[in-house]
Amino acid sequence: MKHIISAKQFKDTLILDKVLDLAGHLETSAENGALGEPLRGMVMATLFYEPSTRTRLSFESAMVKLGGSVIGTESAGHFSSVVKGESLRDTIKVVGGYADVIVLRHFEEGSAYEAASVSSVPVINAGDGPGQHPTQALLDMYTIKKELGRLDDLKVAFVGDLMYGRTVHSLAYLLAQRKGVKFFFVSPEDIRMRRDFITHLDGWGVPYLELSNLMEIIREVDVLYVTRIQKERFRSMEDYERIKDVYSINKDVISKMKEKSIIMHPLPRVNELNEEIDDDNRAVYFKQAKNGLYVRMALLTILLKWELDDRNYKIDKYMGSGEQE
Repeated sequence: MKHIISAKQFKDTLILDKVLDLAGHLETSAENGALGEPLRGMVMATLFYEPSTRTRLSFESAMVKLGGSVIGTESAGHFSSVVKGESLRDTIKVVGGYADVIVLRHFEEGSAYEAASVSSVPVINAGDGPGQHPTQALLDMYTIKKELGRLDDLKVAFVGDLMYGRTVHSLAYLLAQRKGVKFFFVSPEDIRMRRDFITHLDGWGVPYLELSNLMEIIREVDVLYVTRIQKERFRSMEDYERIKDVYSINKDVISKMKEKSIIMHPLPRVNELNEEIDDDNRAVYFKQAKNGLYVRMALLTILLKWELDDRNYKIDKYMGSGEQE
């Protein structure tokens, strides 16, 4: 757990539960003004080669609220030595000398693993192209547990861009480890779920159904997870224009859903999620975004203060005074 690169690191439910428990404790502490400054004197570097609002700002806010400080750039491809030809590996080696942890978003799949292989400090993957987004998956799990009270025995529909949607890949992997979960993968043929993941599901014996018509299964789902058709992942604008508006979740659609179900979205949204449903009690995507703050606070605390495999750690070990034991 020196680095956080993939959702696969959290397949152990004990580890996952620790992260979610700590996130819940930190949320309560924040609401009560009892966080302290457990990361006082520590520095987080944010290196974002792709645009970000929620991930970058929630990480930066998490570090500041825990007493640490932040350096970095939101457009590393344009405002760093990358424009002079510096490699990612060299950038990481240099930045590791200035910071205690590096949060990296990059456009190439596998970039976070490469960065971690040469880094002297923890690296957190904040999204690597169409690959992984582990911290999003963790905040999604936290949201589901918080809203529905369980992570087992769920019917989950993923809708939209399932081929390039890294949030889907990471969350589906974690949910596949739980008991009694069934997936519905709803997408156009062009952007179906990645075949490597489907092969994993077959091997694990996890039930799933691939389809293009959401209305066939809308009455069954506990979690409706909607994603944006990602214009930046398409090589052909003609292909993008053809399928960009294929799904539109509106009042008519959600009127068919169960009352005790939730609608999630990693945001940003375009046309796939109509604003008319924002006030529905089942729409939790803005809560979901806020939950990212507490989950990322938990991850920073674990990486910089605790060994996660210490089964006897106390959840409030560094809370309150801000002083180390």
